[in-house]
Amino acid sequence: MTAFAALTSRSVVLPQGNIDTDQIIPARFLSTTERAGLGKHAFNDWRWQADGSPNPEFAFNQPQNAGRQILLAGANFGCGSSREHAPWALVDLGLRAIVSSQIADIFRNNSLKNGLLPILLDETIVQALMQHPDDELTVDIEARELRTPNGDVHPFPLDAFARTCLMEGVDELGYLLLRDPQISKYEEHSHAS
Repeated sequence: MTAFAALTSRSVVLPQGNIDTDQIIPARFLSTTERAGLGKHAFNDWRWQADGSPNPEFAFNQPQNAGRQILLAGANFGCGSSREHAPWALVDLGLRAIVSSQIADIFRNNSLKNGLLPILLDETIVQALMQHPDDELTVDIEARELRTPNGDVHPFPLDAFARTCLMEGVDELGYLLLRDPQISKYEEHSHAS
């Protein structure tokens, strides 16, 4: 997982509501435990036509969206079955943040554990952002804010532990492993008493 405290990027817009995890990464691609390479299958049934060619109408196939790291999504993003492959695929696709007015709880938790920041904002704010996908948005994890070029600041909820893990680029286990020297020292001291 790559650490990040902030990013500035233009956004890709998928305004549809109820984009479920099977649309994010269809079940037929869940046979791997490798994260790398899943990005090519993200939104597979929307991105590719029956003959295997790119669907030119789909947002991630449009040249102006190449390299964008923020997804502006319709309400109830990531609903459906629990699959950690969904955030894996989105991160491998190049995304670092999802902005929506509603993000499914299990998807949200899986995202946080895999370096993908789910940002919840009011629906009116999300709709306004969708009207300007070429604006460079700044996501500041430390401040828990999304900022627009015109000076608007939108705070978003993010618990302290998830914030720390994102900024250090670790999951829960990685967090503990980084603190192994302090844990060992504490254990030695507490058992010595």
